[in-house]
Formats: sequence, structure tokens, C-alpha cells
Amino acid sequence: MATAAQWLEGARPRTLPMAVAPVIIGTAAAYDLGSFKPLNAVLAALVAILLQVGVNYANDYSDGIRGTDDNRVGPLRLTGSGAARANQVKYAAFACFGAAMVAGLALVVLSSAWFLILVGVGCVAAAWGYTGGRNPYGYLGLGDVFVFVFFGLVATLGTTYTQAGQVSLPALIGAVGTGLIAMALLMANNVRDIPTDREAGKRTLAVRLGDEAARISYVMMLAVAILLPLFLAADYPWVLLVLLLIPACLMPSWLMLKGKKRRSLIPVLQQTGLINLGFALLYSLGLVLTRLLA
Repeated sequence: MATAAQWLEGARPRTLPMAVAPVIIGTAAAYDLGSFKPLNAVLAALVAILLQVGVNYANDYSDGIRGTDDNRVGPLRLTGSGAARANQVKYAAFACFGAAMVAGLALVVLSSAWFLILVGVGCVAAAWGYTGGRNPYGYLGLGDVFVFVFFGLVATLGTTYTQAGQVSLPALIGAVGTGLIAMALLMANNVRDIPTDREAGKRTLAVRLGDEAARISYVMMLAVAILLPLFLAADYPWVLLVLLLIPACLMPSWLMLKGKKRRSLIPVLQQTGLINLGFALLYSLGLVLTRLLA
């Protein structure tokens, strides 16, 4: 039986900023539109966190039973290490997905955005289909695209819509930015696992691009995300606060470009998650300050 500490490690808490960041941005964009609903924001955050943990457990289960994690470098995997039985990990994933659907339904009722029920079903299906099922899209190199769509566009714009009943250009720019950083985090994870993924037949985008191009793509994703808010600077000058993140991006970028040992890339995951959280906080602060000081 896995210990509580092992279950917590298996949930991969370092990835949780990827879930929280779009909700922060989406809420700030709703405030900019003149509508801030704290309860809706909390429910959106709960949905995002539960889906993220569910994805992590589902990935742990599916990769574990396929043998992808047998020689993995990185954080503990419950199934692959034998710390927990495969079915236990699968049920933990389903429990997270179920709880996310309950919280999501409450959010839909509060916002009367009934079409989001279909979006929620799509989110759960995408979460399971990443490495689960007969043809997991994570093994086809499409995981990065789905991360961008669901942990960038859907999470951010959905948060804004459930509070303001509409979306805006600042919401979209923020969604693209946080989505790119989420993609960068996944790329860092997959670059580290290129040798074992290639051997297991897991054709991630990192495997398809090759080691060098995949590392460069990480840096490009961060750069575009940080510079994208410049398009809003004329109307939202305070969003330039995100440029303060440039020094924080230097170390993980250097590790990605120069770190040849796979273990040297492990810290990049936490650093990228914190960059995403920092981007969300600074970008959101920029939107709020612009409105307050207008």
C-alpha cells in the first residue's frame, strides 16, 4: 500500500500551478469586464485542480500498465514503481474526474452557461485519452496541443465567461500565454523522457522533434508567452509587469539548452510551473491596476 506521502507525490503537486494560473487570469479578465464572482472563481479553480490531479493519476496508471515508466527518470510513479496497485491509481483518477464534474456542474448552474457541460465532458475525455484507451493521443505527439487548448484557452476563457458572460482580448492573450507556458512545462517533462519514451513507442512531440529542436522549442514557448502581452501595452500598460519574469526564465532555459543529463532537467518542471504562476499573477495584476487607475 502506498503511503499518504507517496500518493501526494504521485499527484505531482509541482504541476498544479498549471491548473491555477488560467483561473487567476480568467478571473482578472472578468474583473476588467466589470464582473468578479468569487464563488465562481473558487469553483473554477477546484475544477482545474481536480482535473490536473486526475490527469496525473491517469497518466501514472496508463503509462504504468504499458511499461512506459519501467526505467523512468523523474518523480515517483505509483504504478510503475509498484507502490500502489494499478486499479487503485485508476480509481483515484476517476474519483478526481468525478469530483471535478460535480464542481463543474455547480459552476454551470451558477453561471447558467449550460453549453459548458459539453465542454466539461470534453475535458474529462481529453484528460483520460492523453495516455489512456486504445489510441492515446499523448503517444501520437498531440499531448502538447491538447494541453494548450484545455489548460490555456478552455480554462482561462471558461473562467472569464462563467463570471462575465463574455470573453475579451485580454482574456484571450492571457489564455494563449499561460497555454504556451503549460506546453513548455510538458515539453520539459518529455525532453527528459525522450530515451525511455522512444523505446516504449511513445511518440511525444519531443520525440518527433528530436532532442535539440525540442529544447529550443521550450525556450521559444516561454519567450512568446512573456512577450505576447506587449500587444496590449497601449491600452493596458501595467501588463508590462510580466517582463519582470525574464530573469526567472533564464535558468530553466539554460538548463534546457545545456543540461545533457536527464536528471538535470527535473528542476525545470518546478521552475516552469512557478513561471506560469508568476505570469498569471503579474498579468492579472496588470489588468486590475489598469482598470483601477483608469
